[in-house]
Amino acid sequence: MVFSYDQLYQFTFSVFKSIGCSDEHARTATTGLIAADIRGIDSHGVARLTGYVRLWEAGRVNATPDIRIVHETPSTAVVDGDAGLGLVVAPFAMQVAIDKAKNVGTGWVSVRNTNHFGIAGHHAMMALEHDMIGMAMTNASALVAPTFSIERMLGTNPIAVAIPADKQPAFVADFATTTAANGKLEILQRKNADTPLGWVQDKEGKESTDANILKKQGALLPLGSDREHGSHKGYALGSIVDIFSAVLSGASYGPWAPPFPAYVPMPENMPGKGLGHFFGAMRVDAFRPADEFKQHMDNWIQRFRSAKPAEGHEKVLIPGDPEREMETIRMKEGIPLVESVVADLKEVADKFSLKF
Repeated sequence: MVFSYDQLYQFTFSVFKSIGCSDEHARTATTGLIAADIRGIDSHGVARLTGYVRLWEAGRVNATPDIRIVHETPSTAVVDGDAGLGLVVAPFAMQVAIDKAKNVGTGWVSVRNTNHFGIAGHHAMMALEHDMIGMAMTNASALVAPTFSIERMLGTNPIAVAIPADKQPAFVADFATTTAANGKLEILQRKNADTPLGWVQDKEGKESTDANILKKQGALLPLGSDREHGSHKGYALGSIVDIFSAVLSGASYGPWAPPFPAYVPMPENMPGKGLGHFFGAMRVDAFRPADEFKQHMDNWIQRFRSAKPAEGHEKVLIPGDPEREMETIRMKEGIPLVESVVADLKEVADKFSLKF
């Protein structure tokens, strides 16, 4: 089934209102969540809405958080999200980073006591309209086995970087530090399909193509899949995100990161509060004149676009191209949802006596 942006926005807004969010927080959360759908990242859009509701029902999401800065310097801050929706806490923290960058050139904010924040790129892109470079990252449920391990120790731990250009669209890199994000497995599960080799391993560390392997004590693999293909680099990237987001802020890290599914028990002896995020904003003119930089970014982008494509490929893409092109299509033609997601949303609608 296909739905318009406005249809999904109004319904999602109503759900967030139903769990007790203010109008402002419901708007912020809805915008962040549906940003994933319109950019083609279906695993992190309204398909996750029921998950947030279950977290709220389990008492793990505070719909009326007192989000506050608990420590700061002119260029840094630590934000406590008061167990609020990451979709609300993250924009607050990113704005703090932007405001600090306006004053001193750069702003760096680490966040604790928060929850899943949707797609990282949505938050990093907040910096673009200020002629700033934006960065966003978060730790996540421990589903990833480090290189040479069978134990799940890290999350998919995404990194996003948004860089402004002049006449060209912005450079926006947004990627998990695993070969594939967990949401990709969920999509395959709904289609009753297998994963490609290199995405997951079974509980004994052997390669698998079972999209349900995480329910059988298997694990996701770091970016690179195995040591011979550079998985130690993906493992290192995921570790950096975990440390910046959680160890630095006072959130729970590594295998103690709170799981997204509400039915999964919380880890014992958690060393911090909730999930953690990390944000950065860098004013371009703190390094060189913004117009000059953006002109050179145009030149960089145009040169990479003109790189000779390999046989079988039409063109070379710039990070952010597929999502931007998908946004244009879906804002015009609508957002497709698979039957299982529609069924989940109807269930949520019935729960709160809403129309879907």
